[in-house]
Amino acid sequence: MAQVILFDGEARENLLPLTHLKPVCDLRIGLLTIREKWSHYLGFPVSVVTQDYLSELYPLEYDTENYVINGAVLPSDALVALIRQMDINEAFLHEDQLVVAKLDQKQLRKLIDDEAIEELDAQDLQDTPFLKISSLTDLILLNEAAIIDDFRLLSKMRKSMPLPPGNTLIGPSDKLFIEVGATVQGSYLNTTTGPIYLSRNSSILEGCFIRGPFALGENSILRMGTKVYGPFATGPFCKIGGEIESSLFQGYSNKSYEGYLGHSIIGNWCNLGAGTQAASVQHTYDEIEMWNEGDEQFIPTGTQSMGAVLGDHTKTANGTVFTPGSVTGICANTLTPGIAPRFIPSFAASENGQVKITFSPENAFRAAEQMMTRRQADLTLQQRLLLLKIFEITSYQRPWEK
Repeated sequence: MAQVILFDGEARENLLPLTHLKPVCDLRIGLLTIREKWSHYLGFPVSVVTQDYLSELYPLEYDTENYVINGAVLPSDALVALIRQMDINEAFLHEDQLVVAKLDQKQLRKLIDDEAIEELDAQDLQDTPFLKISSLTDLILLNEAAIIDDFRLLSKMRKSMPLPPGNTLIGPSDKLFIEVGATVQGSYLNTTTGPIYLSRNSSILEGCFIRGPFALGENSILRMGTKVYGPFATGPFCKIGGEIESSLFQGYSNKSYEGYLGHSIIGNWCNLGAGTQAASVQHTYDEIEMWNEGDEQFIPTGTQSMGAVLGDHTKTANGTVFTPGSVTGICANTLTPGIAPRFIPSFAASENGQVKITFSPENAFRAAEQMMTRRQADLTLQQRLLLLKIFEITSYQRPWEK
């Protein structure tokens, strides 16, 4: 029996704060997480190798044949075709970084125990097309390609439910897929710019305008009058309103009210207060710089369009404004309206544009519990201990505590 093992790799530090509470492969890009994509493509069980403090929530499992794959790499038809032909002790590299290795149980056990393993037959993947996430910006820049590939993967050999009367479809009907239980009422859907995928039990309420590529996760809702410019995708149980452009919601998060959100990434269990906005272009059209938690400094993103990245469990006050390239950590908060600091550390709160307040773990637990209860979910003991670990790890970001 074969097993897929996804490892974090060198990209993890560049993907903080989104990877504080999860391995790289559990990041969502397009409709599916990277882990879900590999599961769909290969059909084997998937486990992970990640940070030690995450290992209890994400235990490693292995078998007689193991495909050890970089968790930041997205599968493609060409790459998967090569993987299926691999022999034991064979590996593929790209730019001197491991993409995939096939190991037997003995070799993998040695790797886990930090023992020397037999030399691998390594080959370069120069001419094999695939996507890889190396930075937060890549989650935005590659989201369109990921949505298109997920649409192809999930709609293949399946029949869409019909678009109900009262809606207007602009563009080819084969680029619209509606799962069982999804509802659409009195809205405009444009597939000339990319496919539109509505997951099971998702809802589009009256008066919405949608331009693909677009993917709405299971049980997610587009509230009345929402305007969406793709590429845009959500995970499950999100509530979306206002005006959205080129953004990505990981899951279980709300932006229910008016306000523009552009080129932004919203983590799990976030709530954006009414009127929260995230600008994505500077008035000078300069390249955006964004806080890199691994380097502990603002670094160039290589793009003129980048909004905000909100870590899991972030909550914003009504009327919060994020400038281009803003980042918040885990359990971060804005307490007052107005322009937020460009970086709010984990377990910190900004007030009147200043960050000098600690959002204690006790307060974070209470806020998380109250939001999760509304989704019939629980904050487990393991999750509490994990949040406490992140509070400890990120203490250096809150110098006022000293």
